[in-house]
Amino acid sequence: MSAGSTLLIRGGHVALLDDELTVLSDGAVAIVGNRIEAVGSAADVGARYDGAETIDASGKLVMPGLINAHTHLYSALARGLVADIEPSSSFTEILEHLWWRLDRALTLDDVRLSAAAGAIDLIRNGTTTIIDHHASQVHIDGSLSAVAESLDESGLRFNLCFEVSDRNGEEAREAGLAENERFARLAASRQVASRRGSSGGPDPSPDSGSSEGRGSSPDAGRGDGRIGASVGLHASFTLEDATLERAAGMAADLGLGCHIHAAEDVADVEDSVSRSGKRVVERLESFGILGPRSIAAHCIHVDERETAVLAESGTIVAHNPQSNMNNAVGCADVPGMLGSGVLMGLGTDGFTASMFDEMKVATLVHRHQSRDPRVGHDVAARLCLVNNPTIASRLFDDRVGRLEPGALADVIVLDYDAPTPLQTGNFGGHLIFGLTGWMVETVIIDGRVVMRDRELTTVDAREIRARARERARDLWKRM
Repeated sequence: MSAGSTLLIRGGHVALLDDELTVLSDGAVAIVGNRIEAVGSAADVGARYDGAETIDASGKLVMPGLINAHTHLYSALARGLVADIEPSSSFTEILEHLWWRLDRALTLDDVRLSAAAGAIDLIRNGTTTIIDHHASQVHIDGSLSAVAESLDESGLRFNLCFEVSDRNGEEAREAGLAENERFARLAASRQVASRRGSSGGPDPSPDSGSSEGRGSSPDAGRGDGRIGASVGLHASFTLEDATLERAAGMAADLGLGCHIHAAEDVADVEDSVSRSGKRVVERLESFGILGPRSIAAHCIHVDERETAVLAESGTIVAHNPQSNMNNAVGCADVPGMLGSGVLMGLGTDGFTASMFDEMKVATLVHRHQSRDPRVGHDVAARLCLVNNPTIASRLFDDRVGRLEPGALADVIVLDYDAPTPLQTGNFGGHLIFGLTGWMVETVIIDGRVVMRDRELTTVDAREIRARARERARDLWKRM
């Protein structure tokens, strides 16, 4: 679809995901350029846009594209890993035996293919926007451009950061800080170009065309607002005071937030208390890491005072239940934090590409944890379908994840012919007990059809997966 052209999605059930969970039984969505221009009945909207390119959604479900508030695409090539990995009995051992070995083994070509393969899975499962936290602790310089190149080609909307840590020494720390700043300035220049109606300029890095250098420019695609940045940090227990202070200063200078893992495991709390006399959230607050554009992922081991700090500072918290269960680190008090006014969204932490799966677990785990079937019935819908759009809209300074006039046109169509009535007010029941990622048939991001009839239109998925399998074998050997 060319810039300024009109696309009409007509027929079927259109789920607005507003406060009333309104479902239009024979609805339509009109997209002009990269914006939603009209939402309403198929008869009314269809008459206004007669002659537009049309997607027939009869017997299907139309809803906003899903948003992942915290993920790690660099882990995509670890699926099914065959390597000499020592068994782990704690979260810190999992990091040392697996993930820190992986991020030191990654080359820029690994990073690029991992992002490309991960993007395919995300799109096929109806995710249109991601907030990614990247780590490749040996190949740092240009790594975010390598990720961005693949995501831009796929058509995803994305916010990226590099995981700064002191665990690998001064050189890696300095390179990580520099990579965050370099990419943030690149993202800002592209956003300015978008507002001016330009296609954007080249990546300012001196050797952006090298596959093993600083990374190819992500600006080969359209100049648009699909790119964003944050200042990435690993976690309190691998960060010195001076590093936290510098990262906070950088974020403030760039007008960005920080993206950090917080109190994911008890070990993080114990380290923070030992080195500062403060719990994790309190330590981060003291250095200015928190704020309305910052993401604190996990926040499992936080107390009432820390919850209040998160709420008062407007900090975003990303809940990742499947990963937390897999790592046996505990379960965040999501109902309690929501009740205290914390803006909490839903992520996958790289565990899965399916936000539908994550929503199911987010609903069930809190019910299981409390042993009370009354708990958690609205957790998934609130975190993923209400709060995630609020979070993305804040970070991209635009309306993301909503089916309403003026919002960015991120829309998915699912082959879901419900066996029971799908109507205003009961969408939550269909969400948890009916919908799955494999039902996603069509994906539109920024007004562009990036998947039609379950086939990606932007990239050669088969070719990317074949190359990714070869890279994965080489990576596993290096580990």
